[in-house]
Amino acid sequence: MKKEVDAFLAFLRHEKNASPHTISSYRIDLAQFVDYLEAKKIRLNGVDNIALRGFLVELYQRQLSKSSAARKLAAIRSFFEFCLRKKWIEDNPAKAVSTPRLEQHVPAFLSEEEMIRLLAVPPTDDALGLRDKAVLELFYATGIRVSELVGINLEDLSLEDKMIRVRGKGKKERMVPFGRKAAESLGAYLSVRSTLPLNLGETAFFLNYRGTRISPRSVQRFVHKYFQQVALRRNISPHALRHSFATHLLNRGADLRVIQEFLGHESLATTQKYTHLDIAHLLDVYRKSHPRAK
Repeated sequence: MKKEVDAFLAFLRHEKNASPHTISSYRIDLAQFVDYLEAKKIRLNGVDNIALRGFLVELYQRQLSKSSAARKLAAIRSFFEFCLRKKWIEDNPAKAVSTPRLEQHVPAFLSEEEMIRLLAVPPTDDALGLRDKAVLELFYATGIRVSELVGINLEDLSLEDKMIRVRGKGKKERMVPFGRKAAESLGAYLSVRSTLPLNLGETAFFLNYRGTRISPRSVQRFVHKYFQQVALRRNISPHALRHSFATHLLNRGADLRVIQEFLGHESLATTQKYTHLDIAHLLDVYRKSHPRAK
C-alpha cells in the first residue's frame, strides 16, 4: 500500500495545494495504518469496516485521545476516497465507520485585561522587540493563524488601507482588516526592518535576526516567553490569541458569520465553538449582576 499512499500524498501536494503540515500529518497517520494492515496481512482491496474498527480499538488500547483517533480516521477516509476514484478499490470501507464522538473543549483565551498586559511587554527600543510587538498586535487584531502570519510578504500589507492578504489552509487567500493600534505597530516595525540583516530577494514581512523569514517555531517561542513574563497560564499557545480575537468580538456583539470570514473557517460549525465562550460570559455577567443569583 505504500505506493498508493505516496500517490495520494502527491495528489494532496500538487492538486489540492495542501500545506506541508497537513501532508506530514497524513503521512504519519497513514504509515501507522499501513503498518497495522501489514501486521494483520491485509491488502488494500481486503480492507473492510471490521479491519478499520480493529485499528481504532488498537489506538484506544494505546490510550490515544479521541481527537487523534478521529484525525487518523479522517485521513484514512480521504485516502480510500482517492483510491476509489482511481478504481483501485470498489468501495470506501471507512464510510461505514463512525467518527469517535469528541468531547467539547472550550478553547483557551485571554481576557481583555490580560491582552492589554501582554501587548505592553515587548521592548520597543530595538528592531526585534518592535517586530514582536507587531506580531502580537497583528494576532490580536486579525485572529490569523501562526502559519498565515509567517507567510505574509511585504506586498501583502497595506498600512494605508489597514488590510492584509493572508493565505490560509489549502492556499486559499482572504483579505483581513486590522485596526489603528496594529497599524501603528506594523509601521514602527517596518521603519526598522531594513536594520536587520537582509538576504537579497527576501520578500517576507517578518524577519528573524538572520534576515530570513521567521519560522512558526520562533513565533511560538517568543510568544510563550511573553506569556511567562506577564505570569499568564503555562498551558496556552499563540493559538490562544486567535481564540481571544474571536471571543472578544463575539462578546461585544459581532455576528458569528462575520467572525467566520475573519478566521477563514470553511464551515460555520467550526466557528460555533465560540458560542460556548459567549454563554460562559453571559452566565458570569448574570451571576454577578442578578440580585437573586448568589
